[in-house]
Amino acid sequence: MSLLEIKNLKKSFGDNVVLKDISLNVDKGEVLSIIGPSGSGKSTLLRCITDLEQEDSGIINFDGAFGLVFQDFNLFPHHSVIKNITNAPLRVQKRDRTEVFNHARHLLKKMGLEDKEDAYPCELSGGQQQRVSIARALAMNPDILFFDEPTSALDPELTGEILAVIKQLAADNMTMVIVTHEMNFARKVSDSIIFMENGVIVEEGSPEEVFTSNNKRMQEFLGKFND
Repeated sequence: MSLLEIKNLKKSFGDNVVLKDISLNVDKGEVLSIIGPSGSGKSTLLRCITDLEQEDSGIINFDGAFGLVFQDFNLFPHHSVIKNITNAPLRVQKRDRTEVFNHARHLLKKMGLEDKEDAYPCELSGGQQQRVSIARALAMNPDILFFDEPTSALDPELTGEILAVIKQLAADNMTMVIVTHEMNFARKVSDSIIFMENGVIVEEGSPEEVFTSNNKRMQEFLGKFND
C-alpha cells in the first residue's frame, strides 16, 4: 500500500487553475522528484499535500507525520539552533525533554553541525541554515519528508552540501518528495520522477524513462539544462 496517495487533485486561485486533476502515489522508502518549469504547479502541489493550501477537490490519503523543508529555511531568527530543532517536538508532540534534546544533538552531528547548537541563524551560512531546517524536520520523526526547492536560495558550493545530505537520507530509506530544479541530482537520487507543466503531469516514470522520453516538451525542457 502506498504511503501517500493523491487522486484527482485540483486547485485554483481565482480564475487561475494551478492544478488540473493530479494523481500520484508514493511508496514507503521511495524518493519522488517533481520537476518542471516555474509556474507549473509543483510548489502548490506540495502546499496542498502539507495542508498549507486547501485543495478545491480531490483526495489526499496520508496517515502519518510529515516534515517540510522550505527553500528559504524559515528558521526562527530569535531562537538558537537547538531551540529551533526542539521547539516543535516539545510543544506539539509533547515528547520527553531529554529524549528530544538527545535526538536533536544526534541530528546535528549527522548534519555536521554539532558545534552550532548555541548559534543563531544569522551566524550561519545558507547551507548551514538549510541543514538546520532539515534537522528540524527530521526531529519530528516524519514518515515522509517534503522538500520545496531546497537549494534554490544557495550558491553552487553550498548546494552541494544540501544535496549530499539528501543523498544520505535516501540511502537511509527516508521517504521523500522533492521539488527541485537540480536535474542531475534528481536523476541520481530518485526512484521516480514527475514532470509537470501547466498544472498537469506531462511525464512520469523512472529517471531513465523520464530523461530519455520522446515527449517533445520533455526534451525541450531538459535541453535547456543540458545546454
